[in-house]
This record gives sequence, C-alpha cells and structure tokens, in this order.
Amino acid sequence: MTLPIRHGMTVPLPGHLHTHREGLIELAELGYSDIWSAEADGADAFTPLALAAAWEPRLRLGTAIVPAFTRAPACMAQSAATLADAAPGRFALGLGSSSNVIVERWNGVPFVEPYKKVRDVVRFLKDAFSGEKVAKQYDTFEINGFKLNVRPEQPPKILVAALREGMLRLAGREADGAIINWLSADDVKRVASVVNAQGQDKEIVCRIFVCPSENADVVRAAGKFAIAAYLNVPVYAAFHEWLGRGPQLQPMWDAWRAGDRKAALAAIPDSLVDELIVHGSPAACRAQIQRYFDNGVTTSTLAIQALDPDVKFWDAARSLSPSAS
Repeated sequence: MTLPIRHGMTVPLPGHLHTHREGLIELAELGYSDIWSAEADGADAFTPLALAAAWEPRLRLGTAIVPAFTRAPACMAQSAATLADAAPGRFALGLGSSSNVIVERWNGVPFVEPYKKVRDVVRFLKDAFSGEKVAKQYDTFEINGFKLNVRPEQPPKILVAALREGMLRLAGREADGAIINWLSADDVKRVASVVNAQGQDKEIVCRIFVCPSENADVVRAAGKFAIAAYLNVPVYAAFHEWLGRGPQLQPMWDAWRAGDRKAALAAIPDSLVDELIVHGSPAACRAQIQRYFDNGVTTSTLAIQALDPDVKFWDAARSLSPSAS
C-alpha cells in the first residue's frame, strides 16, 4: 500500500455554517488533512465543503456520503464537477446506496436494486467526467445526450460506501476505494481484504465514532441508543450479520420488531458499544483509532459523539488530533 495515511474529521462542525471558517483553519493547524461531509437530515453534503474550499486550502474535501438515489445522475455530475473545479485535486466524491429510511421514507424515492443503482451512477459519472456526450442505457436509468460543461482541472476521485461483499468488490473494482462505517477495528481486516483483492492502492475511508470520556457507564448507555437506531436498519443489520454478530444482536432485533424499545436497548451488550464506539481517555482513543489504520484504513473521518455531556467538541478534536499524539 503506497497511499498516505490521512486524518479526517466529519463536518459540519458545531454551530451555524457561516461561523465555521476559524474552526476549519484550526483543524488544519491541528494536523487534520481531510474533512468529510454527510447527508441525511441536516446540511447537504456539498455546501459545507464549498465553504471550506474557499476558506482553508490545506484540507482535502470529501462526501461520505451522497446517496445515489436522491439526486438525478446529471445533477450529481454537475455538483461533483463544480466542487472539483472549486478545489482542484482536493475533492473526492463518496456515494452509496444510503438506506431505505433516508431514500424511501424521507425522500419518497423507491429504494430498488441499490447495488445496481450505485454501480450505474459510478459508471455514468466516469463517462460524464470524460467530457464526452453521454447517450447510454444503464440498467437503472437512461441518459440521452448529456454533456458535462464543467471541466475541472482534475476530475474527482469516486469512492463507494460499502458494507457487504458485493458493494465492497464494486468499490475496489470500479471506483477509487471504499467508505466504511459502523464497524470495529478488528472488522476492518475482513472488509479491507475484499476491497484490496480487486485492485492496488485503493483508499479506504472509515467513519470512526468516538467519545473521549472515561465515564464508561454514561458513554455505554448513550451509545446503545445510537447502535439501536442504526443496527435495526435493514442494510446495517445485514452487514453485522455478515460480520458474524447475528447471535449477539438477535435479542435486540427481536425486541425491536416486537415494539419493545426498552428491551431492545437492554439487549445490547456493553462489549458491543466498546467495539463500535471508541471511548476512554484521549490517549486510549488515539491508540484505538490507530488500530483502524493498522488493520487497513487509509483515511479516518472522526465523528465526535456527544455521548457524555461533559465532552466538548473542540476539546475532543484537539485531544484526538495528529498533533496531540
């Protein structure tokens, strides 16, 4: 592996977007190399990065992720090319299927054949970024004569958010790498091996949930709410079943389906929180984050969680930064 190790942070930062300039500058000063946006029910994925493109030229910008379903293909190409044009060589487009909750329940778009949809959007974007007119029938949509008239100096890298083997292979075979999420440092070995079997020098970006607090009881109690919210979503449930956690999670799944939220939370073992959410002293957290890199992650995007109300974002960002180690 010849790719550099990159230390990233999830954005938006706390507070209103127009106040973030000084915070982005501080992230760069602390040694963070990247910022990665998300898109679910808050800020869109592109606007925070567009502001950062103008405010802090030392940071690489990435989306982790944009759902492949919620923008039309040509609109996706325009958004990505525009940001790549604003930040030459500094933008990576991460896209994925997202989930039935975000796509279907929240956006009213049928969540149909997610693998094929992501694959087709990746293929279309590569066609569009070539600058040639695209007139092509893909499995899940057809493009008739679209030509991208934004020509960035460097087209963006494309990364695919992936959970199980099919999407992981797609990320390694047809994209520049994978974005992974909600897994332990030990899980990375299995996931990374699937991606890297498809090609050399594939970037593996991992969102790592972290709360630098030594109040383990508070963190575990709050962390169980986050785990229940995600791991009952079908795509994440299937992912953890593939990882071998089916027996561990089945009591939670059963209680959740029965409508007993209290029992579902109680069924989540403390050990699972410890696996999926990095917590403890800042030094212990940095050591655990390093294990993700040791096992195959090339780029981190820390998601600082307010699981302990005494943990403040900027204190955490500073204590976990590359300059702190």
